[in-house]
Amino acid sequence: MKPKINKIPTDKGELFDFIEAEEVHPHDHLLSRTVLRFIPRSFTPNIITAIRILLTPIVFYFVLYGHYKIGIILFLVTAFTDAMDGSLARTRDQITRFGMMFDPLADKLLIGSMILLIVFDNYSFTLAMTVFAIEVVFIIVATIAKVKFKTVKMANIWGKIKMILQVIAVFLTLAGLLLNTPQFFTFGAWVFGLAIGFAIVSLFAQGI
Repeated sequence: MKPKINKIPTDKGELFDFIEAEEVHPHDHLLSRTVLRFIPRSFTPNIITAIRILLTPIVFYFVLYGHYKIGIILFLVTAFTDAMDGSLARTRDQITRFGMMFDPLADKLLIGSMILLIVFDNYSFTLAMTVFAIEVVFIIVATIAKVKFKTVKMANIWGKIKMILQVIAVFLTLAGLLLNTPQFFTFGAWVFGLAIGFAIVSLFAQGI
């Protein structure tokens, strides 16, 4: 039987030890047979996570200055790297504690920057503040788990759904700004509301 933790030659400690995936999802297999098959094994999930962090300020720049067409494309590409690094890690047993910590941080930098940039300006303050507060709570919970309990939890299914809904809501908002279509903001508000609901379920699932 393959051990749960596979040691690799590194002087960077347990953060970069490989951890076997507990579960591989159907979409992981789909991505593995399509997009991920062209990615060499040396191109690790942590590299993709780092790329997402580096792309986030570029997305922010184009959206900030109203280049919504480019901003939408870059945002979707950057958000898609979240699916890529997770599926790559699970299908190749390349999960690391580093990835488990910094992958959700990269997500929050991307979504959080969009919340500050476009959500507060286009939705009610209550909705925008709730969406933002949820992200802050997630960071606090993860920090407490790491510092106090010395654990790093893998994202649960509810948190993944929350992230997908947030990506859809941000896309709808950017599309509304690009096309000057108020209906997109209405749909975006509903999707953000659903994301809040799944975020609350996710937090309770983590035992808060």
